Amino acid sequence: MKDNHPTKTNQLYLKVADEVIGIIQSRNLQPHDPIPSEGELAKLFGVSRMTSKLALERLAEQGIVYRLPRRGTFLSGRQDGAPYAGEVAKEKEPDVPQEGKLHGQVALILPHISDYTSEIITAAETEVRKHGFDLVLIISKDKDDEDRSLQKLVEGGIGGIVLFPQGRKTCSDHVLRLKLQNIPIVIIDRIFREVQIDCVYHDHYQGSYHMAKYLIEKGHREIGYTSNAIDNITSREERYQGYIQAMLDHAIPVKTQFIHFRSVSCDPNRINESDPEQERFIQDNPQMTAVMCGDDHLAISTLFTALHMGISVPERLSIVGFSDIQLSALTPIPLTTVRQDTEKLARAATDLLMKRIHHSNEKPLTIKIQTTIVERKSVR
Repeated sequence: MKDNHPTKTNQLYLKVADEVIGIIQSRNLQPHDPIPSEGELAKLFGVSRMTSKLALERLAEQGIVYRLPRRGTFLSGRQDGAPYAGEVAKEKEPDVPQEGKLHGQVALILPHISDYTSEIITAAETEVRKHGFDLVLIISKDKDDEDRSLQKLVEGGIGGIVLFPQGRKTCSDHVLRLKLQNIPIVIIDRIFREVQIDCVYHDHYQGSYHMAKYLIEKGHREIGYTSNAIDNITSREERYQGYIQAMLDHAIPVKTQFIHFRSVSCDPNRINESDPEQERFIQDNPQMTAVMCGDDHLAISTLFTALHMGISVPERLSIVGFSDIQLSALTPIPLTTVRQDTEKLARAATDLLMKRIHHSNEKPLTIKIQTTIVERKSVR
């Protein structure tokens, strides 16, 4: 099968499309399984990539496959309720609760237990019960464990899922598959820009912007910023952007030497010790009068480091955080920080999930929860 002459392309792509259907059937592919790529099809059938692209687009128009940017082409689900491409027809199960199934329950999946996530758990459990559901709590150990947990919940007939994802740079294929299967799922505290999916998260940008503005109004001009590596994590990225924009809006030069991204993430178990990275950052910038930290753990680490160095806080150096964990009020100098309202987060996520459980047809929503500044003793 060759397409050396342009006029043959229109005929060939239809033949390639038929061949792809043959591949789907021979390989017993299931809905949402990947289809060979344009390059693989071109090599397999000796045609151009344009021909294989037209073939896949033809199948997409027919609803046989769907295509996702930078991810590939995948087999669609059942068409008009009929079994398709390797699926075995099954009798439709009655839509009533069954013993052993998770009907009447929704799941909350978290990557860890901390002050912040424990507040989310408490608030979510209260909100879910208001809607007549029980809450299933799962702590995922890593990305693979998160995917396995999602799969088990779906197989068990879970009513819906609220997911605080592991620190992924992009939306996982498994979450994307659940979305395409119309499983009610809401992402919290993360936003994935490459795919439209329901998410509820705090307005990290605005919170950071307001904190920088607060420091400026207190008379600070030499304001530094320190954070764990951004690593495409939207919350970290938006907090940094809020700091930069506030400085620009107030005509204060952004000094690169005042910006520090850690090579190793701050260890929450050692935040009461002097941290070598934070010590070097402070030593190298004696003109800084204030430093914004990307989260409270890092702010507390910076506070203890400054005190170990004999630098008075806030007289010599003001330090602020982000999140308002419980420990931030108990440090030697109570920490001024940005508070994230976990009750509002849980309420918005639960309400949105219930809409999806009851078959709301709205487009995917992104809901931002506003933050507030908690003023304590760490700012001059």
